[in-house]
Amino acid sequence: MGATARVMRMRVAPHPRLPATLAVLSLAGALAGCGKGGPATLTGSGPTRKLAPVAVQGAVSVATRNTTRLGGAAVADDAAAVARTVYPGLTAASRPSVVVLVDEHDWPAALSASVLASAPTNAPILYSEGEALPPVSRETLEAMHPLGARALGGAQVIRIGTHAPLPAGERAYQLPAGTPAATAAALAQLVAKLDGAQAPRQAIVLAEDASATLAMPAAGLAAESGAPILLVGAARVGAATRAALAALHRPSIFVIDAAAVSRRVLHELRRLGALRAIPAGTPVAPAEAAAQNAIEVARYTSATFGWGVKEPGHGLVFANAGRPFDAPAAALLSATGDYGPLLLLDSATKLPSALIHYLADIQPAYAGTQFPPVRGAYNHGWLIGDEQAISAITQAEIDSMLEIVPRAQPAEEPSASEGE
Repeated sequence: MGATARVMRMRVAPHPRLPATLAVLSLAGALAGCGKGGPATLTGSGPTRKLAPVAVQGAVSVATRNTTRLGGAAVADDAAAVARTVYPGLTAASRPSVVVLVDEHDWPAALSASVLASAPTNAPILYSEGEALPPVSRETLEAMHPLGARALGGAQVIRIGTHAPLPAGERAYQLPAGTPAATAAALAQLVAKLDGAQAPRQAIVLAEDASATLAMPAAGLAAESGAPILLVGAARVGAATRAALAALHRPSIFVIDAAAVSRRVLHELRRLGALRAIPAGTPVAPAEAAAQNAIEVARYTSATFGWGVKEPGHGLVFANAGRPFDAPAAALLSATGDYGPLLLLDSATKLPSALIHYLADIQPAYAGTQFPPVRGAYNHGWLIGDEQAISAITQAEIDSMLEIVPRAQPAEEPSASEGE
């Protein structure tokens, strides 16, 4: 394999002033096979088939020692890059059973579909452009070659809010069209059907008109926990949501952005389960509300539910709050690999002060006398999107904040003889 096909990791010195340019490396060559030619061939049991190469914009990786950037300029690129990173499609074990296809303009459906990324299904999400399938989504579907979900009659793709044509030979399970709340409730039922196990005892609830930037962390939380995302109206809990909660038999109900839910609705929810509101926190500045809310979701824990990320040794997913569809696209990174909560930036070129403090709180450290820290805890960050989402300099800053560092040792008190 040529050097151009290798994925290399660039070391960045932990210094506050770093070069503005990081080396941009493409995963396309490594994922599609050696050399610069056509698609690679997969052999083994079953018929020989071609592996579709991944377009560069769908699998760009800028790697530093503690971070990996996935995606490009469009949300379809971001979803494809995440999907191919988790499922390169080169072996049966690296192929998903089923893939979710959702319209990139349907925010409620995309957010609610994030729960399908949870175990054991671990379905990646890809985006359509209305009734059209972008080339990068098509190529990714062909490369992953889903195995098919037995619970869905062998269907390989779950289509939500779109009838975009699939690659030849792939079959779809079509989720019936409905209101956002009805679609979310249908997805809750679908999760139980796919898992073939006991229904979850938790649910995540959001107001239908909740701010997308404040709702984004729900995607990763649903993927990690398997708790479905359900939607409530401004004045009442709708019939579909009520039925979904009833089917969960008085679950723990976790509300994100509770300020957007009326008192009347909260009162109704208390009758359907044990209600808990995940605190949003108080942002340092109004522009940092989304970042602060994401941090609170990352910190939150209640019994066995929640991330509870308050110490080093975790995966972390970083996205721009101005690109809400990146949250469902990245949900799979919250349910596989090093399982990371979603953290948000309100600007491509500046880290929110709340995020700086949070990363400082969970930065890995080791005793200065125990170098090298081979048994230390380590953080790793996944960055979603191109430099318009998160700049190269910001990536370098995040890398430094994730790096394991020596812990300052307390000064030894002088002995009595030394003080004489």
